[in-house]
Amino acid sequence: MSGFTSHMARAMDQARAAAEAGEVPVGAVVVGPDGTVLAKTRNRMRELRDPTAHAEMLAIRAACATLGSERLTGCDLYVTLEPCPACAGAISAARIARLYYGAADPKSGGVAQGPRVFDHPQAHHKPDVYCGIGEREASELLRDFFAKRRGEGAPDRPA
Repeated sequence: MSGFTSHMARAMDQARAAAEAGEVPVGAVVVGPDGTVLAKTRNRMRELRDPTAHAEMLAIRAACATLGSERLTGCDLYVTLEPCPACAGAISAARIARLYYGAADPKSGGVAQGPRVFDHPQAHHKPDVYCGIGEREASELLRDFFAKRRGEGAPDRPA
């Protein structure tokens, strides 16, 4: 892919901001076909008291508002964690062209884990999916966040 630029660092910045706000550290960025960042956001479920305020949902809504369309044809979505089934459904409905995600989510994922939404015959659209982009950093951020919530402090990691 000529001229490819990853926007996962921006998504990680959003994930770190989510953690600082006490939210599960997931960040998302939507990039238009011309490379313009259309939206960047983080999980805000607690803040907004909204179970659908996942980073992906908020980023899709904001990008659609920016473009004045319910479709994000030709756009890319970068997210730090494998989308859940609900977010995968929204990604399909929005016609996102490419999905890049960091950490796999064996418990709640809906792309490569669990229901594999894009492989379902009723999926209207299947984006190109690229997993493992910034996986180590995203996984560590999530592990540290949940360890602190359990009162364990940050886990020891080899140097």
